[in-house]
Amino acid sequence: MDRINIDHKDSLFQVTESYKDALDLLISLGFDNLKDEERRRTLGKLVTIGDSLKSKGISLNAFIEQLEERTALSEGSVKGVSNQEDTVHMAGVLPCPVRVPLLETFEEWHSSQSLGYHLEYELKAASMGIGWLEESLKSEEIEKLPDVFISAGFDMFFDKKLFGKYKSRDLFEDLMDFEHYNEDFESESLRLRDPKKQYSMIGVVPAVFLVNVKELGDRKMPRSWEDVLKDEFRNSISLPVSDFDLFNAILLNIYKIYGDEGIVRLGRNMQRSMHPSEMVKSHAKLLERPSVTIMPYFFTKMVKKGGPMEAVWPEDGAIMSPIFLLTKKEKKEKLKPIVDFLSSKGVGEILSHNGRFPSTNPEVDNRISKENGYMWLGWDFIEEHDLTQLIRRCEDLFNQAMKGEI
Repeated sequence: MDRINIDHKDSLFQVTESYKDALDLLISLGFDNLKDEERRRTLGKLVTIGDSLKSKGISLNAFIEQLEERTALSEGSVKGVSNQEDTVHMAGVLPCPVRVPLLETFEEWHSSQSLGYHLEYELKAASMGIGWLEESLKSEEIEKLPDVFISAGFDMFFDKKLFGKYKSRDLFEDLMDFEHYNEDFESESLRLRDPKKQYSMIGVVPAVFLVNVKELGDRKMPRSWEDVLKDEFRNSISLPVSDFDLFNAILLNIYKIYGDEGIVRLGRNMQRSMHPSEMVKSHAKLLERPSVTIMPYFFTKMVKKGGPMEAVWPEDGAIMSPIFLLTKKEKKEKLKPIVDFLSSKGVGEILSHNGRFPSTNPEVDNRISKENGYMWLGWDFIEEHDLTQLIRRCEDLFNQAMKGEI
């Protein structure tokens, strides 16, 4: 297959005319107006692919990568795809920093196995979101739901219109072998394992602070979530708003501890949203320099030594966005080898050592000081609340506070 060549200045019309799978991909990402042929031919000529993807928080490179995968699939050249009936479907999104090594390791493992069935899989970059999967998740037909699904976050997994509606049907089962998670996540105050044994978790995405010491002035170094909510940090905090999974986890945990007032304070202190890769360089910008940025732990290793940026692990714990693994109970015998691979020490070390996404595997050394704790929403809180509705409510409060309306 030839390399796909798309410029960010190309119009939507040009892209959909040049690549036959581009239209379906764009529609799956939320560009429903392209379903109308007249709009595609008229408005599509006025809007660039770069601006369109930017509005969804998707990079052009990520789009091209997914288009190439989709094109390969339609040409029948994607490994593991078959039209035979005895097929297992795996889908999901992988954290961008570790997607390539995880895929390479997975494909090497897959090629060495005799599973006794055909495995179809789509494991896309987290930057692509899950729009491409939402139609199958909204379906009432269980057969259309992936047999194995992997992704980070809370919203999708407990949304009653998506995976949440299947939870009450007891459709999933935790098939991970080890009795206890990694000791980093096992204590009197922290229990990550789902007590109902429906949801598995292979790792977490921790949120920490990156402080620009030059911008602090006479303020003390913030050491906790309580600190960054103080009035002295008004209009000087940057949050990963475009990283929906982590942002939602932050909102939910702040609400749990500090209630509505905590969300309002966070909104008032918000200065701007940056992609984590921008955050580590924000000291070099002349305008809008936040004093504190909240980011995934992974990006702290990009910080230049001797510079003004200092990483701080919150004393009250890094807020976690779990990397969930869902598997259908009815197919557990077929799925067990896949789960064993995804929860293995090898995969755990790729997550933890390559990506700084601490693994739940008890044999993995996450290389994080035992003094550094985590903030976990808790299964009781999850059971007692409609997380989707609560996220929307927190978002509304946050946005109102950020705009100065409350």
